[in-house]
Amino acid sequence: MFTVIGESLVDIIEAPARGTARQIHPGGSPLNVAVGSARLGLPTTLITHFADDAHGHLIDDHLRGNNVEAIVGGSFPTSSAAALLDGSGAAGYTFSIHWDINGASIPALAAVESALHVHTGSIAAVLAPGNKTVLGLVEAARPHATVSFDPNCRPAISGDIEAARQEVEGFVAASDIVKASDEDLLWLYPGRTVEDSLAAWLELGPAMVALTRGADGPVILTRRGRVEMPAEAIKVADTVGAGDSFMAALISGLAQLDALGAVNRPRLQDLATAQLHALAAYANRAAAITCSRPGANPPTAAELGPLTGTPTTAES
Repeated sequence: MFTVIGESLVDIIEAPARGTARQIHPGGSPLNVAVGSARLGLPTTLITHFADDAHGHLIDDHLRGNNVEAIVGGSFPTSSAAALLDGSGAAGYTFSIHWDINGASIPALAAVESALHVHTGSIAAVLAPGNKTVLGLVEAARPHATVSFDPNCRPAISGDIEAARQEVEGFVAASDIVKASDEDLLWLYPGRTVEDSLAAWLELGPAMVALTRGADGPVILTRRGRVEMPAEAIKVADTVGAGDSFMAALISGLAQLDALGAVNRPRLQDLATAQLHALAAYANRAAAITCSRPGANPPTAAELGPLTGTPTTAES
């Protein structure tokens, strides 16, 4: 039903400001979205890369333990991201990253061609040589699947902001649903407000753009309406994976509204304000649960519950 394309890596988390020991967790934005979606009941496949090494075994066990099917290509060592947490739990990253799915093109194409929905983003959308393959897979999926994209920008990897902006806008134009953080948009477009950037992306073609703003909460914008709400009040353990949990829950909510798949694009484009509000609240709650515990640990369907408070047809 659902195929994710993108990097898997290990997060090596250190928090000297908190006096806690080093921790190693499977991570990578696409992997987190895949795990989050599988925990919310969506049959999920991840097209990715990791190696036959200690970190790769950790990732493989994590995917198997969360019922995510992996299609693995490439020949590089398993990637890693060192996350340094400050006193508030916010993470800054340094990377040792490779992205290539060479050798997996046939099963990868089969996975996207059989999917109802395809998601990609982050490093996989901007880092050569794999990013061109990813765009090709997204374009192959569009005739029958809806597509979502989260740029999850990493300035340490995408040093050329002009090149990164072009790559990102190509994926935005090829997507039905786009999610970004305020940090993403301020880095990509330092000369304009995040609201102007959201509106500009909507003009590129997506039916929906969503914005996460940390403690200020999310915004969802479509051609029919706009909703926003504050973040839930919680005790933050850290923010690792919160945006990915938001993305996974947004996709799960849209699945519950029967708004995924190419045949349902008209429904996606015509969602009512009440439906948008319910989607924002559902994804907001998923992000809050993730922030309340260490690492990228998204909620299960039992923890999050179903999408509620929505009409079954598009209404104003």
